[in-house]
Amino acid sequence: MPVLTESEIERLLAPYTNQNATLAAKMVEYLDLLVRWNARTNLTAIRTPEEMVRRHFGESLFAAAHLGDPLPDTLLDLGSGAGFPGLPIALARPEIAVTLAESQNKKSTFLREAVRTLGVKNVEVWAGRAENLPEGRQFHTVTLRAVDDMAAALAIAEPLVRSQMLLLTTATPGLPAGFSVIERLPLPESESGVLLRATRD
Repeated sequence: MPVLTESEIERLLAPYTNQNATLAAKMVEYLDLLVRWNARTNLTAIRTPEEMVRRHFGESLFAAAHLGDPLPDTLLDLGSGAGFPGLPIALARPEIAVTLAESQNKKSTFLREAVRTLGVKNVEVWAGRAENLPEGRQFHTVTLRAVDDMAAALAIAEPLVRSQMLLLTTATPGLPAGFSVIERLPLPESESGVLLRATRD
């Protein structure tokens, strides 16, 4: 039995995005894997499946719905953790080549297992620090969510960004020179969370 059914997940995700049955089915698999792994290795401090769906899947899919037009061709999720927001974005937007950068071994191992289990073809897991990516490599969009030190993460992100940054945060951070916030959206079901889309000037 799944932790939550497709219909339960669809109901929880309704405030965040319009999803199809295929996406909901993938979220069932992803949630089952996350709950199972989280019981033995601390991937997320959120423990209840319903909150995982709202906070992790919902907010990630909200970001997927606000990537701008035209859609990015490449996306780097910096400090991906258990895959948020990068992996749900990859599932919702299979036309985007997504790189999940995660330096903690237990989390990058989980990400590889999640990509394999979910059969995602448009995802690369970079099991290392983002600043050690091949020199000169850039991505149309870089996402940041729940990073410990936003200022340090933004400094790492800046040379990797070709066009825009997408930040899921509770405050407006000091952006690197040459970036401006062009969209600021409150996160559904959140008292203080916002989605910031910042582009190069």
